[in-house]
Amino acid sequence: MSHLTDKKILLGVTGGIAAYKAADLVRRLMERGAQVKVVMTQGATAFVTPLTFQALSGQRVHTTLLDEAAEAAMGHIELARWADLILIAPASADFIAKLTHGHADDLLSTLCLASTAQIAVTPAMNQAMWAAAATQDNVHTLQQRGVLFYGPAEGEQACGDVGAGRMLEPLQIVEHVINTFQKSDQLQGRTIVVTAGATREDIDPVRFITNRSSGKMGYAVAAAAQKAGAQVILISGQVNLPVPTGVKHLSAYSAQTMLEAVLGVIDKADIFISTAAVADYRPRQMATQKIKKNNEEMSIELERTTDILATVAALPTPPFTVGFAAETNDVETYARGKLTRKKLNMIAANQVGIEGAGFDSNDNALTVYWQEGEQALPHCSKTELAHHLMDLVIQRFTDNANR
Repeated sequence: MSHLTDKKILLGVTGGIAAYKAADLVRRLMERGAQVKVVMTQGATAFVTPLTFQALSGQRVHTTLLDEAAEAAMGHIELARWADLILIAPASADFIAKLTHGHADDLLSTLCLASTAQIAVTPAMNQAMWAAAATQDNVHTLQQRGVLFYGPAEGEQACGDVGAGRMLEPLQIVEHVINTFQKSDQLQGRTIVVTAGATREDIDPVRFITNRSSGKMGYAVAAAAQKAGAQVILISGQVNLPVPTGVKHLSAYSAQTMLEAVLGVIDKADIFISTAAVADYRPRQMATQKIKKNNEEMSIELERTTDILATVAALPTPPFTVGFAAETNDVETYARGKLTRKKLNMIAANQVGIEGAGFDSNDNALTVYWQEGEQALPHCSKTELAHHLMDLVIQRFTDNANR
């Protein structure tokens, strides 16, 4: 039963009626071998006393940022360094907003900013607050930064409403915590190179050819790989996204500069995942000055760019290579053709041009193909989808290595 032996968990308890569940959560985590220290917001102390958590954890409970005795030794920094995981349960809508915007006006929010540990959030709030656009935007931002969300559950709430927003039960949270630590060990010692985003091919100093890729899927894949314990190198085209915590980032402007960046690091890679939307063609010549609209028509001669994915797969000792195929029709036919033609280990395919999935969307669905089979991954947020994909990549990579 001891799946969390010697794991150091800093439990943050925020204000809300679900705070009473956090007391049982402390006991359940310790049953599985975890060391638990509790930090409470002032709102939380209105629902459960610090003495309750002190009695359960056997540790002093921290409630104040400006504690003279603790701050003499920079106590909040020591707490931040101590934790393997910061678990916020329950997490109110207010605290989720604080975390999103980097506030540090109490001990718990300060610890989250000062720590490099994984942060996991267990929401607990009224269903309307959870569904509010502001809350959902905050959740999406935090997920992009690598914060994990456990829940919420659906059901009857203390206020009498029914819907999503209930805090998970303590045993459910413990299972999520165990899975988080187990995943963090799966790719220890492995290096994964991920490409993401759109490249740009200049026509003149003002104009360029590009595509609609936002890079969201690739950045989510990089974050999921990092959480699985890998050293991740993210080679990114043009995006407007924060780099996931703990991921090494290299910028690439064009197909050629992305190729050069990939070849510069690929010898370190155990796995290569190509999610970038790389231009297939570029202007044969770039005009040195802005092209004027002097004629009714204009022609631009294009030439093929080097296929990065095929180049990597054709190396003498290639890494486990995963491609992406974004298609508007005949998805399986084109994806399987690309899988065979480029000699890939796997390819993840999706249909673009449909509402609620693909380019620019926060959600997507994938079907993953390999020579011996296929698996459909559900329509969900790209963050969640990336974790499903990484689980499958790890499974196939392990099977391949054991052959």
